[in-house]
Parts: sequence; C-alpha cells; structure tokens
Amino acid sequence: MTPGAEPGSGFRWPEALCAPVRELPDHARLWVALSGGLDSTLLLHLAVHCHGRTGTVRAVHINHQLQPNASDTESFCRDLCDRLGVPLVVERVTVAAEGNSAGGGGIEEAARKARYSAFEALMQRGDLLLMAHHGDDQAETVLFRMLRGSGVAGLAGMPASRALGPAILARPLLGFERAELEHWARSAGLTWVDDPSNTDQRFDRNFLRHTVLPPLRERWPGLNRRLRHTAESCAESEALNRKLAAMQWQAVGGDRDRLPVDGLKTLPLAEQKNLIRWWVRERGFHAPIIADWQQVMQDLLFAGEDREPEFRSDGFSLRRFQGDLYLVPDRPPLPEVPLALEPGHGLNFGEWLLRLEPAVTPERPLPPIRIFTRQGGERVRFRPDGPSRSLKKWLQEVAVPPWERARLPLVFAGSGEAAELIAVGDLWCSEQYSGGAHAAGWRLVVERECD
Repeated sequence: MTPGAEPGSGFRWPEALCAPVRELPDHARLWVALSGGLDSTLLLHLAVHCHGRTGTVRAVHINHQLQPNASDTESFCRDLCDRLGVPLVVERVTVAAEGNSAGGGGIEEAARKARYSAFEALMQRGDLLLMAHHGDDQAETVLFRMLRGSGVAGLAGMPASRALGPAILARPLLGFERAELEHWARSAGLTWVDDPSNTDQRFDRNFLRHTVLPPLRERWPGLNRRLRHTAESCAESEALNRKLAAMQWQAVGGDRDRLPVDGLKTLPLAEQKNLIRWWVRERGFHAPIIADWQQVMQDLLFAGEDREPEFRSDGFSLRRFQGDLYLVPDRPPLPEVPLALEPGHGLNFGEWLLRLEPAVTPERPLPPIRIFTRQGGERVRFRPDGPSRSLKKWLQEVAVPPWERARLPLVFAGSGEAAELIAVGDLWCSEQYSGGAHAAGWRLVVERECD
C-alpha cells in the first residue's frame, strides 16, 4: 500500500482536473469503478468533491479473487468509502479457467470480460459509470491493438464514453498522463493499493508498459499525445465507416440477422468488409479478425447453390442460405432427452419458452406433452382429417435454414406410437392447441426469445 492521508484543509483540487469530472452527462446515479489503485482512488475523491453534495455518488469494487492481496484490497475499498460516506457495492467474480494463459490476452481478457459483465448487470437506466483510464492507458491500448493487427476501429482506442447496457460508461481522465495523476494524488496525501500483477511482464500490457513504452517515450517525447492524435484520427475514420455501412445496409436490404447476397455482391471488397464488420458489431459481437478476406467473401458469396458455406468467429458464425447471408449466434446444446411440459409451468428449451395456458374448461384430461428435437422421419398432419406430410420436406418448402431446423422444439401430445406432433416451434400449432383450443382445453404458447 502506498502511504498517505486524506486531503488536508489546505489542499485544493486543480480546476483542470475537476472540470472533466464536473462536466458529465446527465445521470440519475453516479458510479465510480473502484479498484483501490491510484487512478480510481483519485477519481473517487474527485467525484465526491464535485458531486458529493447531490448524494448520487456510489462506488463498485470488482474482486476478481486472483491476487493474494484481493481481500486486503477489498477491505481498503470498504474503509475508503466509509470515510467518504459513499455507498459501496462489492462484486466477487470468478475468472474462467481457460483464460489462464499469459499470451494473447489470456487471464487479462478473461478478467476484463468478467468485470464488465458485472458492471453491466449492476447498472440501471440513467446510471453513469466512471472509469479511471488515463492517457498512458490509452497509449498502451492503441499500441497493443496495433500489434494485434487491429483496423481503424481498434486503433481508435478507448472512447471517452459509450453505452454500457442501459447505462453510460465515461472516462473523464483520458486527457491526463499517469505522472500528473500521481503528482496530484501525492499532493493530496491519498492512500492507494498497488496491484502486484501490474509488474508481471508475462502479461502483454505490462510488457508494453514497463519494457517497450519507456524507451519510446525517451526517444519521442510527447508519445502519449502523438498516439492520442492517431486514435482521434482513427475514430473519425471509423465514424465515417459506420455511417457508410449504415447507408449501404439500408440500400441492400439488410434485416437484423440477414443480408441479401446479391446486394453484397455489388460492393467492392473493402466496402463488403466494412459492412460485415459494422453488422457484427451492431449485433453485439467483436468484429472478426480475418487474414484473407477475399477468400472468405469468395466462399460465402460465390459457392455453388447446393453448398452451405460457413465462416466461424468468436461467438457467432456467418452462413449462407437461399440468397441471404445470416449472422448466427452460437447456442448452448439442447437437452438430449425429451422434456415434459406441465400446465401452469413455463419450460425453457434453449432459446425457446413454452407454456400451456387454460383456454376453456377441459372436456377431457390433458394427454402427456413432451418436447423433442428432430430425430428424423417425423411427419406432421396440418388438419385432423388431412394427410400427413414429411416434416423435413415441409421445413425445406417454408425455407427454414438448416441450422434452425435442428433447434426447433417439436411438441408431441400422447405417448408411445400414439404420440402426435402438435407444434413445430412457432411455425405451426395444431388447431386443437391454439385459438380457443376447445378440444384440449389448453392453449399451447411457443415463443422465441430475442437475442
């Protein structure tokens, strides 16, 4: 722990430091992400100084449970907030084991994802979360992303503000260097906790911070300013790219998870790449990093009509079907055994929600209702007195993509060989279990949850 004391009566926070903290977007509640380190401790003091009278300042500490001093750091944050009269929420998160490799992000990236997931779960509409990233952090981010081969979106660095679930995330200290913040923190007599992992150069960012950036700054004074200008230029270019992509999305007829192939073919490769990246990010995923875009687009757009080309990325895939390119989120596996659906109890089945609602007074007992996925050979009878049809052929006729067919919940009434298919996802439901449902007395409701 770096020793110090609370700001004395003779200390005054400089206006240059207060201004960006005072001039924040409108908000109902103001949160400070408090790690216990120098930067976030300073930011909490500034928030209390500038907004403490409104009573809206709160703090949130994420305990990743990774460092030997994690409990001590949490206790420090509790004591600090008690002294300042700031309500504190502590969230303990578990970092995924697969993130434990040091290279390529590894545990750093896993911890970041866990941290931001916790933030997003906590925030409500009208909340504003402050994070203490500064100019040195921005320089590291730009350089790190450049070494990873990021495009202009990545080289734009960390934005000063962005959406965070229903709330807004803001970084009011991006215009300051860490040395400036440390000078003011020491002048104010602040105390903070040093994270021992910050000196571990197995982690990429620490290697940049301690080994790469110091000689660069010695050779090129004002390096942070230069990299900030690069980030600002890239941010401007990215804004133009997004505007172009949004216009082309409308022009070619994009529809949420579907993009017409014919329209995409009319664009040059650079604009195809830009539109795909924009689409992926709009759907909440990271833009794919592709070494050979020309080959990927050739496969997706020009493979034979009898082919079903697919490109897999982090959390989603791009797939083509009947003239459209689809963005398909990854889904957890569905149950391998049939599930029973009971009256009055909703049932989650992957991305589906099924329930039985009373429609009229039952004229006969409700037969057992079971939920399956396709096994092959199923037949469907659309009218009680009509012929049965192959479910496989019908799904092909109504143009259900192959990956969707495998995840459709098939609802059967009855048991054994007498079981009858009464619903196919939200595509069709027997008249006995829809509308008035006079024959069964129960209405079957099948809904697909939106992503």
